[in-house]
Amino acid sequence: MSKTLLSRIKPLTNPIRSHFHITPQIKNKVIETITILKTQQNFTQSLNVVKDLVEISPLVFDRIQNVEIGVKLFDWLSNQRKDEFLANGFACSSFLKLLARFRVVTEIDNVLRGFKKEYVKLSYEALSYVLHAYAESGLLEKAFEVYGYVVECYGTVPDVIACNSLLSLFVKSKRFCDARKVYDEMCERGCVDNYSTCILVKGMCSEGKVEEGRKLIEDRWGKGCVPNIVFYNVIIGGYCKIGDVENASLVFNELKLKGFIPTLETFGTLINGYCKKGDFVASDRLLREVKESGLIVSVRFLNDIMDAKYKRGAKVEPAESIRWIVANGCKADLATYNILINRLCKVGKMEDAVKLLDEASKKGLIPNNKSYAPLIQAYCKMNEYEIASKLLLQMAERGCKPDIVTYGILINGLVVSGNMDDAVEMKVKLTERGVSPDAAIYNMLMSGLCKTGRFLPAKHLFTEMLDRNISPDAYVYATLIDGFIRNGDFNEARKVISLSVENGVKGDVVHYNAMIKGFCRSGMMNEALMCMNRMTEENLVPDEYTYSTIIDGYVKQQDMDMAIKFFRDMGKSKCKPNVVTYSSIVNGFCCQGDFKMAEETFNEMQSCGPVPNVFTYTTLIRSFAKDGSTLGKAVYYWELMLRNNCVPNDLTFNCLLEGFVKNTSGKLLAEPNGFNEGQSSLFFKFFCRLKTDGWSDHAAAYNSVIVGLSVHGMVNTACRFQDKMVKKGFSPDPVSLAAILYGFCVVGNLKQWRNIDFSNLDEKGLEVAVRYSRVLERHLPQAVISEASTILHTMVEMQRTKNLRLVESQ
Repeated sequence: MSKTLLSRIKPLTNPIRSHFHITPQIKNKVIETITILKTQQNFTQSLNVVKDLVEISPLVFDRIQNVEIGVKLFDWLSNQRKDEFLANGFACSSFLKLLARFRVVTEIDNVLRGFKKEYVKLSYEALSYVLHAYAESGLLEKAFEVYGYVVECYGTVPDVIACNSLLSLFVKSKRFCDARKVYDEMCERGCVDNYSTCILVKGMCSEGKVEEGRKLIEDRWGKGCVPNIVFYNVIIGGYCKIGDVENASLVFNELKLKGFIPTLETFGTLINGYCKKGDFVASDRLLREVKESGLIVSVRFLNDIMDAKYKRGAKVEPAESIRWIVANGCKADLATYNILINRLCKVGKMEDAVKLLDEASKKGLIPNNKSYAPLIQAYCKMNEYEIASKLLLQMAERGCKPDIVTYGILINGLVVSGNMDDAVEMKVKLTERGVSPDAAIYNMLMSGLCKTGRFLPAKHLFTEMLDRNISPDAYVYATLIDGFIRNGDFNEARKVISLSVENGVKGDVVHYNAMIKGFCRSGMMNEALMCMNRMTEENLVPDEYTYSTIIDGYVKQQDMDMAIKFFRDMGKSKCKPNVVTYSSIVNGFCCQGDFKMAEETFNEMQSCGPVPNVFTYTTLIRSFAKDGSTLGKAVYYWELMLRNNCVPNDLTFNCLLEGFVKNTSGKLLAEPNGFNEGQSSLFFKFFCRLKTDGWSDHAAAYNSVIVGLSVHGMVNTACRFQDKMVKKGFSPDPVSLAAILYGFCVVGNLKQWRNIDFSNLDEKGLEVAVRYSRVLERHLPQAVISEASTILHTMVEMQRTKNLRLVESQ
C-alpha cells in the first residue's frame, strides 16, 4: 500500500456513527439481511427488496461472523448500489473492520486499491482496525504508513490497541528508534497505557538497556516509582539477561520492601539468573523462599531450574533430579525426562539416556521427538547410524511419529559421514511414512551428492523438488550452482542461476558468496565480478567473505594489482578485512617473492586487529624456509607463532623440517645477529648444538621442533608430531623424550609423564637427556625446572642402581 493510495482515501470528519437511531425495525432488517446472505444461493433478488440496505449495511458488517458472507455483501453493494455505497464512509469503514478482524490483509489491500478512484471517507476506528491487522500480520511498513496517515488526518494517534500492536512489532524487529518515536507521540496525545510502556521497557531490557528502561518508567511515573509487579519482573529479567544478578537481587529486595508480593515468575527469573551464574546456593535459597511464601510450584517451574543448572555445568544425576522434583511436591513429566536425556547425550552417556527413555515409557509417558532427537543426534556423531536408525523405528513402535527435524538429524549425520546411499534411502523411507521432505532435507542431500561428485543424482533431486511443488530456497540454488561449478559444468550452473531469477528467488549474501566462490575456484573472475555486481543491484552488501573470496581468486591468478585494488575497496566500503583476507594478500606477495610487502601486510594485519592463523604463519614459514639465507626469518615466524599460541599443523612442520634439511645439509649455522628482537632463538640454539654434537640434519630439526612446542605448552601437539615421525621411521631419542617431559611440567600435567616411554634409553641415553635438558632449562620458569629435573635425575639414579645390581650379580 503506497502513500499515494492513502492520500486518496479521506477520513470521516465525524468518526462517531450517530446518524440514525437503531430501532427494532432496523435491527430486524439487519438480521433478515444476514439470514438471506447465509441461506440463499441466489440472494440478489432478495436483497433488492431490503429497504435502506446501504444505510443499514454498517450494522450488518459489524454483526457478520463469517468474512466470506461479508465479501458477498460487499461485492453485491459495489455492483448494484456502487455510488450510494461508496459515498457511505461508514459502510466502507465497517467492511474494512470486518476484513481486519479476520486478518484478511490481501483483501484489505485490494479494497483500499479500489477506493483510490473515489474520495472514500474512512473512519478513525476502521483505520485503527486496519493498522492492528497489518501489525498482527507482521506487515510493519504498511502498518506504519497507516499510523502516519491517521496522525496526519485526525491529529491524533490510532487507538491504543492498534498502537500497542505497532509498538510490539517495532520492538520485535529491533527498530527501537521508531518504537520510541511512536511511544512519545502516544504520550503527547494521551493515548498510552501501562501495556504500551511495558512493551518498550521489555524491548529495551531484552537488548541489555535496563537502565534506559528504568528511566522510561521514571519519566512516566516519577523517580523511584515502579507501578506494579509486572514492571519489576521485566527489570529483574533484564538484569538477569545481561548477567547482572546483583542488581536483579537489589530490585527484588526493593519490590518486597514496597509491599509488592513476588510472583512465581519473579522467583523463576531470579533463580534462573543465579543458575546461569553458577550460584546454586543462592538459587536453592530462593526456592526455599518460594515454598515458604505459599506459592505452588509447577513441574515446569522446577524443570526450568533443573535445565538451567545443567547448562551451567552441574553434574547430571537423573535419579537425584527426579527425587528433587518429587520432594518439591510435583511429579516428573515428559519434559523432565527430555531435559535429562538431552543432558546425558551431551556428556556422552547415551546408554544411561536410553535407560531413562525406557523408564519414561514404563511410567506411562509417551516419548516424543524431543525425547529421541538428542539420542539420534549423539549416535550420528559417533557414526553409530545403525543404532540411530533402530531408534527411529522404536519411535514408531511407541506411537511417536518422527517429524521432519528428527529425520533431518539422521539424514544430516549420514551425509556428513559420506554415507550418501543410506541418506538418499532414508529420504525415500521418510516419504513412504507420510512425511514430506522439505527444502532443508533436499539441500542436505544435494550438497552431499555434489561434494562427492554425484551431480546427476543431485540434479534429479532438484527436479523432484520442483515436481513436488517444494519451492527451492536460495540455499538450494546456491548448493546446486556450487556443485555444477565444482564439476566444471558452467552451462548448467548458468541455467540454475536463470531459473532462480525466473522463480523470483532473491539470493541473499550466502547464496551469492557460494556462486562467487565457485567461479573464483575455477578462475572465472569475470563471472565472479558479475555476481558481485548483481548483489549490489539487489541492495545486498558484500561482506568480508565476498571480498576475501574475490581477493583470493585474483591471488591464485597471480594478479596482485586487482587483489590489492579490491583489498583497498574493501576498506573504503567499511568492510573490515579479516584474517582470511590478510592471509591471502600475504600469500600473494610471498608467491611473487616480494617478502618485504608480505611482512608489511602481516604487521598491518596485527595492528588492525585480526589475529594471524595457522595458514598465515605457515605461508611465511614456507616461503622463508625455501632459501638458506632466509631461514632465520622462517624460525622467527615459527617462534612468534608458538608465543601467540597458534598451533602448527602438519604442513607447518614439513615446511620447517624440509627447509632446514635441504638448506643446511652438512653445514653449521650461526644464529643471525639480532634475531628475534635481541632474544636468543631456542630453535637455533638447539639445532646448532645438536649439529655440533654430530646429530643428523633431520634429527636436529625434528628435535628443535619438539623442544619449541614443549616449552610453549603445546605438549599434546608435540606428542602427535612425535607419533607421526615414529611412523616415518624416526625413533624417539633422549632429546625429544626430555623435551616432552618438561612440556608436561609446563602445562601442570605431571601424571602424563608416566606415559612417556623411556624404556629404550640406557644410562648413557638418560645422561644425554640430562645434558640437553640444561639448555632447555634456560628458557623455562624455576618451578617447571625443579619438577622436571627431579623426575629426570631420579630416573638416571634408578638406572645407575639397576646397572650396579646387574654388575654385582655377575
